[in-house]
Amino acid sequence: MKTYEYFDVTADIGFKAYGNDLNEAFENASVAMFNIITDTANVRPTKEFKFEIDSEDEVSLLYDYLEELLFYHEVEFMLFSEFHVEIDDNLHLEARILGEEIDWQKHERKTEIKAITFHKMDVRKTDHVELQAIVDL
Repeated sequence: MKTYEYFDVTADIGFKAYGNDLNEAFENASVAMFNIITDTANVRPTKEFKFEIDSEDEVSLLYDYLEELLFYHEVEFMLFSEFHVEIDDNLHLEARILGEEIDWQKHERKTEIKAITFHKMDVRKTDHVELQAIVDL
């Protein structure tokens, strides 16, 4: 199974992320999002951050999670390449994300993400999980 793919949206970019379960799909969505910003293969997982989120439904949890990632990227001046997510049945998410401080001399500068949108955001469960999100560039 592929981990993620991009699709075009006027003036924005969307992605679909896949996983065998919700945790894996959220982790793959994280990689998809940060590969819009830079090439995550060149980001060393040297600094760790942890956070927790509670949401009322899976789509809101995805939105809140991606927003939190964007917050750490912007406030801590970080790029991330490794993501560990645990989501329980009560939609409580615990995340451990690893990366390094931004160094545009070292890291490839791709596209800045301005915001996460709710537009067409979706969580689908069949024999696997498929997430869809669009980010504002």
